[in-house]
Amino acid sequence: MAPAGPVLCVVGARPNYMKMAPLLRAFKACRSMPPAVLIHTGQHYDFDLNDRLFIGLDLPAPDINLEVGSGSHAIQTAEVMKRVEPVIDQSKPSCVVVVGDVNSTLACSLVAAKKNIPVVHVEAGLRSFDRSMPEEINRVLTDQLANVLYTTERGAEANLVREGISKDRIQFVGNLMIDSLHAALPRAVPALELFGRVGIDAAWASAQPGYAAVTLHRPSNVDDPRTLADIVAIFGEVGQRMPVIWPVHPRTRANIEKFGLSRVLQQHRVVCLPPQGYLEMVSLMRSAALVLTDSGGVQEETTALGVPCLTMRTNTERPITVDQGTNTLVGIDRCLILAAVDDVIRGGGKRGRIPEYWDGGAAPRIASHMAQWLVTSSEASVH
Repeated sequence: MAPAGPVLCVVGARPNYMKMAPLLRAFKACRSMPPAVLIHTGQHYDFDLNDRLFIGLDLPAPDINLEVGSGSHAIQTAEVMKRVEPVIDQSKPSCVVVVGDVNSTLACSLVAAKKNIPVVHVEAGLRSFDRSMPEEINRVLTDQLANVLYTTERGAEANLVREGISKDRIQFVGNLMIDSLHAALPRAVPALELFGRVGIDAAWASAQPGYAAVTLHRPSNVDDPRTLADIVAIFGEVGQRMPVIWPVHPRTRANIEKFGLSRVLQQHRVVCLPPQGYLEMVSLMRSAALVLTDSGGVQEETTALGVPCLTMRTNTERPITVDQGTNTLVGIDRCLILAAVDDVIRGGGKRGRIPEYWDGGAAPRIASHMAQWLVTSSEASVH
């Protein structure tokens, strides 16, 4: 017997969109899947980080927008819970699908679980083992609530089993971020064309040894004046070795101005750009000599692209990108960063290999498994 209600799919922040886009396409292509309803919580609402990303990912407009907006973690989580509850009550879904580790993920999982609606967590089992990160709390709690847990790497299962989660709830399927990356690569413009669009001298950016691309947004890196000043100074030193191209997150840009660091940046070979769309970022990363980041998704994308990545954090919930991929944890250690940059200049830097199931086929694997699981669950509830 087919499940009656729709599948509610929740997105709230940039990385969620990249994971949900291929999943919705796979659900639509799977005839035995119930219809999907896309809920956008509105956790990210800046046009440059939202609408342009939907366009670049070929993600349909949300069926429902909760328009939550910004706030503290407590306020944002509570507001999502308050606004999603009537949606769940009205739609009577077969299950709620959440991705990643943002506040929206935990909030919707809590409401669904308390109403005995099955929760499906995509990208389960990732751990940084750093409870000072709000995302780590969201990951751990969501996994405890989930009925089905889809993992991106085999090591995630060991994390889940250690936390008391039964193996029969866990399914290794691969990485949806890489599905989106595969779909985007043919559509991403060549870097030289992108440079022309944003006013960068192509000869300057493409000369040997190439350029460094930057993404930076985590509060631990950008909210403290001294920390951000140290990072800007490091980027200035990197800029003495190669051009630095930095699409600046709105939060980061506001703090650069607030802390009086704009003039410092102008003195170095650092080009600051407005936030870029997904296709533009893929283009920028694909052609970079290296990427400096504090983003989890970028660690995965650079591994898939074979581009050396320097992650400006002391830990990562994606250790496979370090063990098998192109990623190196450098924190904001000037010596480590400059040594890694010099290694890229001398010999190309760390290359690694692409992990198992990072092949662009994660979404169809999830859809196939979910379709059967929903039927089985529906039959079990009848009996």
